[in-house]
Amino acid sequence: MNINLILQIITITSAILMVSAILLQQRGASLGAGFGSSGELFTTRRGIDKNLFEVTIILSVIFVLSILTGLILPAFG
Repeated sequence: MNINLILQIITITSAILMVSAILLQQRGASLGAGFGSSGELFTTRRGIDKNLFEVTIILSVIFVLSILTGLILPAFG
């Protein structure tokens, strides 16, 4: 397999998984929070919410690194 094809597969897969992980996360703020009237305190993430948050960060790093690798790799080829 070509390295560019592998990078494209990794990019597309990580993008789809990242979007689904973002959509699965709970909304932390109500509509009023966007206008500065939030009555909630900052809380720590626990359980599945914490794991989903960490997976989202890992997927976003993989996504960005695969794009940067795809941009840098042709310069060396």
